[in-house]
Amino acid sequence: MTDAPPHAPQPAAPESADPSGTAPQPVAPQPAAPTARPAPVELTGADRELLLHLIGLPTAGPLEVGPDGPRPELWQAQRDYARAAAELGYTVVHHAAPEPAVLERDGVPVTVREAAAAQPDFLECQPSMVLRLGPELPAERTVMFNVHLDTVAGFEPPRFAEGRFHGRGAIDAKGPAVALLAGLRAAQAELPDLGTEIGVRIQLVAGEEGGAMGVFGTRPLVEAGHTGRLNVFCEPTRNRVVPRSTAAATARITVAGQDSIDDRPGGGHNATVLLGHLASHLAERLSERVEGGRVCIAGLHTGTLHNKVYGSGHLLLNLAYTSTEAGLALQRALTDEVAAGLAAFTERYAELPDFALTAREAAQVTTLDWLKRGLPALHSTDPWAERLLTEGAGLAYAPADADVCTCDAIWMHGVPGAYTVVYGPGDLDANGAHAEGEHADLADLESFATGVRDLLRAFTAEHRAGHAPPGEPAATAPDRNSRTALARNGWS
Repeated sequence: MTDAPPHAPQPAAPESADPSGTAPQPVAPQPAAPTARPAPVELTGADRELLLHLIGLPTAGPLEVGPDGPRPELWQAQRDYARAAAELGYTVVHHAAPEPAVLERDGVPVTVREAAAAQPDFLECQPSMVLRLGPELPAERTVMFNVHLDTVAGFEPPRFAEGRFHGRGAIDAKGPAVALLAGLRAAQAELPDLGTEIGVRIQLVAGEEGGAMGVFGTRPLVEAGHTGRLNVFCEPTRNRVVPRSTAAATARITVAGQDSIDDRPGGGHNATVLLGHLASHLAERLSERVEGGRVCIAGLHTGTLHNKVYGSGHLLLNLAYTSTEAGLALQRALTDEVAAGLAAFTERYAELPDFALTAREAAQVTTLDWLKRGLPALHSTDPWAERLLTEGAGLAYAPADADVCTCDAIWMHGVPGAYTVVYGPGDLDANGAHAEGEHADLADLESFATGVRDLLRAFTAEHRAGHAPPGEPAATAPDRNSRTALARNGWS
């Protein structure tokens, strides 16, 4: 990856005298140094009980369990979490299911629209919540944490043994959600400014899993302005800071032709040969075509019988990208190469009797549509915030070549005056996220809680010292609190 610094940004050079001896050279302000960090944060017995309780609540959404599966207990999970947060002074400022209009927006995956059409209470059973400490404060003095309580399908009885929590959501992301509360508790114990001079928000969202991409969970909350100067999306990153998140577009190439029998293979359209040709062509022509983009030639399906020529079928491709520009370039390249691949097929197979009809009508029976596209990718940069997280809070950035996940942080793309990172305990692979045996180690959760506390200490110290800049709004960034905000940035 080349879209992030390979290591934590270095501090600016100290102020030095002008060679003439008449004036000092201006330098960027340095983060105020907080006092020595106290002992690491520990999860209390109540924290452990809350986590086991949340793991025990089935919260997999309809995209995971299907329209006939059990409804997720997200209303209950969010209320139970809010009760624990209320003991720290947090109040609920939003708790509702998303409005149906959110599914009419560009960028909503086809699978989401189809699921909502098949299940009348699709949105009603997937609410999101926002918690706030103290009164409403300006975004430039606020830290926002986003965590999702929905999970993938599957259930394992919650248990804690030998320093490890087991069960669905232990690491993705109910464990980080509870560890967040422990970190907030520790920060508030020593920072009276929290909730008075410094704001804290928590987004508790649904619709992160199952391919929903946050379109009805995080996206509406961001557009409603429930964000801050610093925004932390709590996902497993090995407790390293990642200021970026990939996105992906899913393309479907469909051949809708006429079937034939094995005795007359040239009597119909051979979707298997045509789609196979396109798969090979696209693999060769799109691989490493766009810097910051990856192409997955995915499922190809026509049929299963040996004595039939299938005239219809489809090929799926997933286009992952690390920047908005790379995503657009990949989509353009795919469209161009599908056309080129069809032309090459016609030229290659036109003289072969068994494939002449397919070659002649390839362009007529082939279409390209998108199951998902128009999603932004996050690439966040801000020297002040980077110094705050490293020098002030003592956190480490992930290497530039570290794997980057796709998560709801993409919806912070282009939000003015905001710096956004993905940061959390554990590892998606090593901790078995989305798989049998999912677990979270207590030590990892407590390390994350300690990082949350230290992040808030550093943020508060910066504001006390008057070093915190408001953040520079991007020229094409969306206006806060606008439902059409991301449309103005080209990603509606």
